[in-house]
Amino acid sequence: MSDWTEVLAVESILHVGLDEPETSELRGCFAQPVLAFETLPRIQVDRGRLMVEHPHRMNQFVPIGRAVFHAIFEDDFDFITALALWGGPCLPGARGMMDLRHRLPGLVRAMAVTRFGQVPRGYADRGTIVVTDSERVAKWGNWHCGEDKSRFSGSWNATQPTLFEEYVEGEAVRIVLVGERAWQVRMAGDGWLKSIHHQNTAFMPIDPELLDDSRRLATHFGLEVVSVDYILAPDGSRHLLEVNHVPNVTVFPEVRGAYLDLVVEWASEDSLRSNRLR
Repeated sequence: MSDWTEVLAVESILHVGLDEPETSELRGCFAQPVLAFETLPRIQVDRGRLMVEHPHRMNQFVPIGRAVFHAIFEDDFDFITALALWGGPCLPGARGMMDLRHRLPGLVRAMAVTRFGQVPRGYADRGTIVVTDSERVAKWGNWHCGEDKSRFSGSWNATQPTLFEEYVEGEAVRIVLVGERAWQVRMAGDGWLKSIHHQNTAFMPIDPELLDDSRRLATHFGLEVVSVDYILAPDGSRHLLEVNHVPNVTVFPEVRGAYLDLVVEWASEDSLRSNRLR
């Protein structure tokens, strides 16, 4: 039987966004064919069936039994929404990714769940000016990658739809959840912007209240893999910044290993049956 015939005969596992090292490690863990794409493939959903265009055969669509999505693309919202429409087993949950993909509505949904949403937020339409007597942070766009942010005081000319929040001095931390595993990361940076990619970023003891809040958010959105960013203020107060529907899992080897283990475990037959019963 050729590889192409095998793909047509069996529902494949779809991997989207994973880089080659991770794809190579995972490919050998499954009996089913794995179709891996570093960018968004073309898909179709028809009568509850997910189909993806084969990477080497244009306009040839093959059935998908389950999907693993781990990437952020500029134009991925419709793709994620299609996965949610399909309703099949997807890691992380497609509906939760869809609910959090856009910055403003994602934050509004998260603030209804978190215990730490007290920071005042606002919004400005394109072409309007915001005047303030305190330091604020302007956020625009939907990248979720630490970009499109600016700290300001006085006034701000919104050149595109913009989210505003009070600037809170403090320590930026992230709770990372991968299945049942959890870590707290102290974010670092040379200025006020902090990142998981900075050389001084490191694990730190987990705050049980932040962990509980993050798990509540993960459960609400149906996400097995998620990261939640907070600010720890000098007075001890905690403040939600953002829920990341597709968190980085490759910076720390411990997180990477746990993620790959979760993908394999989730894609097992027992896990697949469990997802179909939900």
